[in-house]
Amino acid sequence: MEPTSRLVAERDISRRAFLKFCALTASLLALPPVAARLLAEGLAQGKRLPVVWLSFQECTGCTESLTRSSAPSIERLLFELISLDYHHTLQAASGAAAEAAREAILKTHAGRLLVVVDGSVPTALGGACSTIAGEDNLSLLRRCLEAAEAVLAVGTCAGFGGLPAAAPNPTGAMGIGELMDRGLAPRRPLVNLPGCPPIPEVMSAVLAYRVAFGTFPELDGKGRPLAFYGETVHDRCSRRGHYEAGRFAKTFDDEGARAGWCLLELGCKGPLTHNACSTVRWNGVSNPVESGHPCLGCSEPGFWDRSSFYRPIEPKALAAAEPAASSVERGAAVYDSRCLYCHDPNPASLKTPPDEVPGLLRSGKIRSHRFTLEDADMQALLDYLKDGRR
Repeated sequence: MEPTSRLVAERDISRRAFLKFCALTASLLALPPVAARLLAEGLAQGKRLPVVWLSFQECTGCTESLTRSSAPSIERLLFELISLDYHHTLQAASGAAAEAAREAILKTHAGRLLVVVDGSVPTALGGACSTIAGEDNLSLLRRCLEAAEAVLAVGTCAGFGGLPAAAPNPTGAMGIGELMDRGLAPRRPLVNLPGCPPIPEVMSAVLAYRVAFGTFPELDGKGRPLAFYGETVHDRCSRRGHYEAGRFAKTFDDEGARAGWCLLELGCKGPLTHNACSTVRWNGVSNPVESGHPCLGCSEPGFWDRSSFYRPIEPKALAAAEPAASSVERGAAVYDSRCLYCHDPNPASLKTPPDEVPGLLRSGKIRSHRFTLEDADMQALLDYLKDGRR
């Protein structure tokens, strides 16, 4: 029996669900189409990955997020492809039995263990701010990292300190990377998956990639996978067309807010925030900005201390993050927010000649085209379509 068939037979997973999961994961990771097959083969042949999940100063939101992944079979598939040997919230054992199980795993799988951490690590008062079975968090982290092959920092608290590290930071909270940089914890290959909490599919896709290929996806300068953190929330925001046209909501209940205008003046941090919220929707349905609330910038270091959530970005910071867009770039934003749901991502594939598009959109004959574009947006869309055929 070939590996993929054997896996689905042993794990009672339908072949269709398994291949759908692999295709979705490859797509989320921005891998070429052939990668779905390679991912399926890697998952089928790979050994279960031993995982110890440590929860420190956190709210359990990251664990809740993972278990609420919207993609079919992802939760079940991952928990059968990784060996989640220790997790405060999800394990059946408790007390001395749980601690004994963890110590056995550290010994048995030393050197090939994946340590997953959510929550920041307190360093003040000798670590007394947070302990597990009488051991402070930093001491436990050090011992686990000694046995680890790599570490996954899940959530902004584990990645950059998060809320516990906000000023005045009474517990001396730090993220895993900072602890390594200061020599307070053993250095191991580190992947940060920030967010408050992280998107479920981001966590599951990175874990699946690790199981299948034995490594992690390409990372940015802050240790985040480029496939999910390579663009800003603003880059593919569904309200981007309104931003380009200068249409901004002034209050949460004004006409602009009801019409879905840009939330920049209400404090949206989307232009400065690297995350996949605009493309990988929460629960497969929506994201904060689409629901009418400005982005808080939760996947960036120090987001709790960056002035008020509802204070607009300073003009200098905005200008540095977002250079003036050309008409073609503005048209691309209009196409992404209005047309991409029904049409091919490549505008050159449209059968309708670009010059006929304005008349078609304004004819009212096609139900899905019954929306209004202002003249500037229509011209930008036309420029984009023409540019795509050159």
